[in-house]
Amino acid sequence: MTKRRVVVALGGNAILSKDASAQAQQEALRKTAKYLVQFVKQGDELVISHGNGPQVGNLLLQQAAGSTDTNPAMPIDTAVAMTQGSIGYWLQNAMREELTKAGLNKSVATVVTQVEVSETDHAFSDPSKPIGPFYSKEVAEQQHVEHPNYKYVEDAGRGYRRVVPSPKPVNVVEADVVEKLVDGGVIPVSVGGGGVPVVRVNDRLEGREAVIDKDFASEKLAEQIHADMLIILTAVDHVFVNFNTPQQKSLTNVTVPELKQYIQEGQFAKGSMLPKVQAAIDFVENTKHGKTVITSLENIGDFLARGEGTVINQIPENIMNK
Repeated sequence: MTKRRVVVALGGNAILSKDASAQAQQEALRKTAKYLVQFVKQGDELVISHGNGPQVGNLLLQQAAGSTDTNPAMPIDTAVAMTQGSIGYWLQNAMREELTKAGLNKSVATVVTQVEVSETDHAFSDPSKPIGPFYSKEVAEQQHVEHPNYKYVEDAGRGYRRVVPSPKPVNVVEADVVEKLVDGGVIPVSVGGGGVPVVRVNDRLEGREAVIDKDFASEKLAEQIHADMLIILTAVDHVFVNFNTPQQKSLTNVTVPELKQYIQEGQFAKGSMLPKVQAAIDFVENTKHGKTVITSLENIGDFLARGEGTVINQIPENIMNK
């Protein structure tokens, strides 16, 4: 089998469910690592990215609760870097354990990654990225009273969450470092939580109060390190159209023009599947032969064995393979 360079973007359910303790998140990542090692077993060059929405939101709440004049809370960009470090620490150890069990001599390293965004991105005036835990409407209103600068919105029927600006990534600053690690046989953990949002001011990079969508950041990284495939993991095995209706249909092999038509029809929810689909399209359009897969963590084995999942190409796969 031809060796592929694969960027795998982990969804939040691969790290955190309802228990936000360090022990529970470490255990979740041990289970996640068992799936990810399958790529290494078949000879793929693996790069791992991950979200941090619940973690960075929880950290900001913890900081706000204990903030004083002499020990103030850190800004969001620094909190993103902090959670990159903590999740990366857990994940690289979980991967090392599974690699050792599989008899694979591979190193894993976390790169604290900065992602450049535009100072003029409209997202800074229109916060939309959910972070932190879900609240009832009543609790969200009380949180807003306690933190009047925070904005809360209803998130996909699951409750209310705080939202912050989510600018689009322009450049992964440490992409060259990640590529050198992959070339050297190392498995990097990179663009955690979408990367630390920075803007370029003359020769200086300055952090901004924002959280970048991890799927868009993973797509940008996959482009810059010349990946063959971007795999976006979520809670379902396939992308669906007419979701939760009698006409619901799973998408298997689908083209970019087809997905764009579905977007125009409003088939994908803004807070959940839409950014994944948009990131999938970006990678396919911005690379010569790249493909994107959207599926679940639990479906990785079936994808590797039989191609199960939603596979996105520029043209139909049966034509591409002729």
